[in-house]
Amino acid sequence: MAARSAIASPEHDPENACPGLDPGWIPVFGKRSCSTKEIEPASRIEWLRRKLSVVEAATGLAGECSAPLALGIPLIDRALGGGFSRGALHEIAATREPEISAATGFALALAARSNSRSVLWIAEDLSLAENGLPYGPGLEESGNAPEHLVTVAAAHRLDVLWAMEEALRCRAVGVVIGELRARSIDQVATRRLSLAAAAGNTLGLILRTTSDDEPSAAATRWIISAAPSRSFTCNGDVHGIGPPRLIARLVRNRRGHLGAWIVEWNSVEQRLELATHPEPVAAAAVDRPHQQPAVA
Repeated sequence: MAARSAIASPEHDPENACPGLDPGWIPVFGKRSCSTKEIEPASRIEWLRRKLSVVEAATGLAGECSAPLALGIPLIDRALGGGFSRGALHEIAATREPEISAATGFALALAARSNSRSVLWIAEDLSLAENGLPYGPGLEESGNAPEHLVTVAAAHRLDVLWAMEEALRCRAVGVVIGELRARSIDQVATRRLSLAAAAGNTLGLILRTTSDDEPSAAATRWIISAAPSRSFTCNGDVHGIGPPRLIARLVRNRRGHLGAWIVEWNSVEQRLELATHPEPVAAAAVDRPHQQPAVA
């Protein structure tokens, strides 16, 4: 009742004051809302975000106000409002099914950043048969200890969703990854998973073999694809393949802007980082005379 009283009586809430304006109040849904004609766009967006946080706290979507999970890439963390919401659901989908390994790598990078003592991986039997089980040395390379990962094989899709909901409510589990095959997910199901993640303050990740545009209650939706790795060269000789690269597209974000980034895996620090190394450029033409020096 305290949360409802706070919303029903905004006159006692200093957060209802609009930045830079005397309050010109208009009743909207039992609350007083200020005129936003003279508010700067950035201030208006920040004000709306605060109001959204109040509504989410009242409905249970916000969960506990724990610090967001920062990916360690400032550009992406700023777009997410500080990082991935921990007590929330996030969708990670491969561009197409053969690129599920790239999406899996992105999900495992998030699990490693959470520093959780337990990660639960739930998948359908057929999905595990087609895409394989998590590989021990690969888990170590991604910063996830194999002994902290628990895998669950479910016979049916509904069993995966049920197991995810139960695990998300368990506070002994830090991250829950649910791998689902190429089918749309009912919005009611994602809503239940979001509420369960908020109740348990658990990071929930839906790993999908293909993407779609169906409505979802997830806080973010990512589409991941593989990108060509750069080659290590010295004096024109290729000495090996560089670190794995991914193209991460943020196509749904309840906290901020959308975007697309090329990231690569840093095996030393065991985290993703922006691929900022310059790509090779074409060599100078050999059939043209050298450019004459400029005359002062």
